[in-house]
Amino acid sequence: MKVIGWGLGAGLAGLILAALGWGLLHPADRPPPSLIGRQAPELVVQGLDGAQIRLSELRGSPVVLNFWASWCAPCRQEDPALQAAARANPGVRFLGVDIQDSDAGARAYESSARHPYPVGPAVSGSYRDYGVLAPPATFFIEAGGRVVARFVGPLDPATLDRYLKMIIQ
Repeated sequence: MKVIGWGLGAGLAGLILAALGWGLLHPADRPPPSLIGRQAPELVVQGLDGAQIRLSELRGSPVVLNFWASWCAPCRQEDPALQAAARANPGVRFLGVDIQDSDAGARAYESSARHPYPVGPAVSGSYRDYGVLAPPATFFIEAGGRVVARFVGPLDPATLDRYLKMIIQ
């Protein structure tokens, strides 16, 4: 009986090591190359208000593209700074992309947050195209559609202002 137990244990350990080795050599989600200096990948966002917003249609204006989720505490932390910046910079377009979230959660959060800019899930394109693993992540896009900067984590007002200066001319 002990021999069978040891044999099964050794076989299971070998299987686990083989799976670990395979996973390390073949990661499921390779991040895309850096987007800095490149055209922003196309996204179409279905606003929670019902309107569809195509990122490419915002060209001609600088864009702050923020990936968020209703359950994300750092997203809630940075939200007042983003809303204040959107109100203070009418020449800059802000777009919030809700990721890894439920529709009910996003709508409940939006009913209290009342963003002054469109927010909703992507119906074409994906946060993965931007290399986002988890929210919050914010991209700063110049008027021609080129990604100038990326910030991962919650933005505070001073940091947000520094990044805005990179895309406002």
